[in-house]
Amino acid sequence: MDDLRDIDEPEDETELAIEGALRPMSLAEFVGQQKVRGQLQLLLDAARIQQRSPDHILMSGPPGLGKTTLAMIVAHESGRPLRLSSGPAIQHAGDLAALLSSLTPGEVLFIDEIHRMARSAEEMLYLAMEDFRIDIMVGKGAGATSIPLDLAPFTLVGATTRSGLLPNPLRDRFGFTAHLEYYEVHELERVVERSALMLNVGLPDDARSEIARRSRGTPRIANRLLRRVRDYQVVHGEGRRADTAIVSAALDLYDVDAIGLDRLDRAVLDAIVRRFQGGPVGLSTLAVTVGEEAETIESVVEPYLVRIGFLGRTPRGRVATPHAYAHLGAPHPDGALRFNDL
Repeated sequence: MDDLRDIDEPEDETELAIEGALRPMSLAEFVGQQKVRGQLQLLLDAARIQQRSPDHILMSGPPGLGKTTLAMIVAHESGRPLRLSSGPAIQHAGDLAALLSSLTPGEVLFIDEIHRMARSAEEMLYLAMEDFRIDIMVGKGAGATSIPLDLAPFTLVGATTRSGLLPNPLRDRFGFTAHLEYYEVHELERVVERSALMLNVGLPDDARSEIARRSRGTPRIANRLLRRVRDYQVVHGEGRRADTAIVSAALDLYDVDAIGLDRLDRAVLDAIVRRFQGGPVGLSTLAVTVGEEAETIESVVEPYLVRIGFLGRTPRGRVATPHAYAHLGAPHPDGALRFNDL
């Protein structure tokens, strides 16, 4: 069964429209991240009163918590146009120069996964963010000359899932850095309630809670699970509301268990517990064992397993906790964790 977390792009125009419709358009509509919302509201209000562009903004945190949505809200509440790009798409300084030189005054530029930009582009971005200017090199060797190019004032909103990979000079040029946290279950219930109304899916309170509990603290996953519940209801619901039984049946079909673990999560835990006697086991060895990229395990699987206390990271590798053994129904060999290196 496919991992619902890997379905990043809607498959057709209808799904694309649904994705867009579920995004809140203002900070007042945005659920959760109360501290970040308050900080952003102050930043935007100050810029509006002073009739200037908002400061550059860096948003960090795990995938699916609303970084792209907040960038759209920054542009919408500032009354500015929005330009979308991504770090992997900017692999040369020339790519960034073309993008920056085409911006209109006050435009908001959103760069997703900004830590994956080419280093030459990052260095060009330093000057662009600070002085709204870039230097274009013409020619090569001893005859090369630098031509300064003035840029229209803009606001850069960068998003990253790994802020530690950003060089300090780039990080320091952001006027505001926001770190988005995982959502609590009661916050996800509000996300599901809002989305269910927009999708015209009737959900009683206990069904909303069931989806929220299985959503790994992530609104994007909550909305995806809701859409799969909607599909199951259409096919098997026989006209009744999407009650807890339908929610459980739909999510069990997609291998999402009662606490939100999916096939890959359980494969990682099972490998550590059953093949490596609870660990420690190195990341690369673990990746080969489960047939997945090491980066996927480190950035997608591990953060949630560590957060719920199922996995520990030590200098010698990953270890499973007693909670992981209990969830898999496996007896712990000695009843205590080997966490001497934690």
